[in-house]
Amino acid sequence: MTYYKGNTRKNLGILALAGMVISSMIGGGIFSLPQNMAASAGAGAIVLAWILTGIGMFFLANTFKILSLLRPDLTAGIYMYSREGFGPYVGFTIGWGYWLCQIFGNVGYAVMTMDALNYFFPPYFQGGNTIPAILGGSILIWMFNFIVLKGIRQASFINIIGTICKLVPLIIFIIITAFIFKLSIFKTDFWGNTVTKSQPLLGSVSSQLKSTMLVTLWAFIGIEGAVVMSGRAKSASDVGKATLLGFLGCLCVYVLLSLLPFGSLPQYQLSRIPNPSTAGILNILVGKWGEVLMNVGLLIAILSSWLSWTMIVAEIPYSAAKNGTFPEVFAIENAYHSPKVSLYITSALMQIVMLLVYFSSNAWNTMLSITGVMVLPAYLASAAFLVKLSRDKTYPKQSSIKPRTAICTGIIGVLYSIWLIYAGGLDYLLMAIILLALGIPFYIEAGKKNNNAKTFFSKKEIVKITIIALLALLAIFLFSTGKIRF
Repeated sequence: MTYYKGNTRKNLGILALAGMVISSMIGGGIFSLPQNMAASAGAGAIVLAWILTGIGMFFLANTFKILSLLRPDLTAGIYMYSREGFGPYVGFTIGWGYWLCQIFGNVGYAVMTMDALNYFFPPYFQGGNTIPAILGGSILIWMFNFIVLKGIRQASFINIIGTICKLVPLIIFIIITAFIFKLSIFKTDFWGNTVTKSQPLLGSVSSQLKSTMLVTLWAFIGIEGAVVMSGRAKSASDVGKATLLGFLGCLCVYVLLSLLPFGSLPQYQLSRIPNPSTAGILNILVGKWGEVLMNVGLLIAILSSWLSWTMIVAEIPYSAAKNGTFPEVFAIENAYHSPKVSLYITSALMQIVMLLVYFSSNAWNTMLSITGVMVLPAYLASAAFLVKLSRDKTYPKQSSIKPRTAICTGIIGVLYSIWLIYAGGLDYLLMAIILLALGIPFYIEAGKKNNNAKTFFSKKEIVKITIIALLALLAIFLFSTGKIRF
């Protein structure tokens, strides 16, 4: 077999890109959404939470759509928008952080898959951190690695099938709960004000709203899936369309899934159903077969999302290496135009993290929380780049999108991204800077071999590197002195 660095093959259509967006957003967590939402809020607060989240995420989705139209040359958008707007080090840091975030996220899928298998084969996979679970998760890590190595187009086709298969149980759940839905039950204690022995006070609507939005903000992580894969899209316009299509489709599923159960069961009962709560709800409403169906759907959902993220997580360092921001070895493709080296390195790191799950589950959970917030600055940088681009004199005059529309979209996207970062946990973000600082040697190595080395080590870039290094030292100090605890 011949291995080479070549031009990326552009063979993903709108269906494949939309499937990537939907599959990366709808993972195993959606099967626990009814209980997660009902745990601390009534139906009224949940409605408000979805309205506010929907508005914020719409502007972020529209940010990606507008950028893909204005700058179709910037493939692998999440990384390229940051680099183009704010320099090579910011671009590298966003790409590095996003990459590490998804490495830990994919191992999280491995743990969830094994834990879900425990429903069918107890007690061998309990908690996803037993020896059989670690072995099973490791096998799946490398299985997905080799699937993607056979070609992104083939992997995306499998992903489309997986996306359809995991939507079927969710649609059945929605149909059943809609059929049983009673408005009188739904309206009962709509704002969560009633207090009984079995139903404690949920608090004010604002407090319910805040706790519920901490759930909704994570529901749309992955909305950038089509943007990350834009370098392989048949058409730049398909990227924006797929992003909005995926967003609207997922929003509809999320809203129906979290609200319809309130028409058949009261809030206090929904809040006590074990997760995956969709399985528990159907067990109550239709019997055991409904519970089995939801658990099968959970497995398919996790595996499908995992495949999507395997493609996405290898694409970022591959794209960054192609323009010299990551070490050039990451840019090597195989004969199927898959990012061979990037995939192998990513899978090897996932394998190492998988061992951490077994030897220290507490450390694993903390690291998962820390790396989870590392995707959020990428959203902020993308929205900020749109604002910057909208004010630039080089804004494309022939564009159908007016600068005023673009800048308003970008500003709202920036504000919502700041909210996401705040809600995600500033302590976690500060600790994440330590991991970002670990990338500095790799940036220096890539910069030395880049044709524009002066740009990589300009005064502005040196200042940025210094700030990250100092913040990392501050985080280490605060953690060592107990000022930051988890």
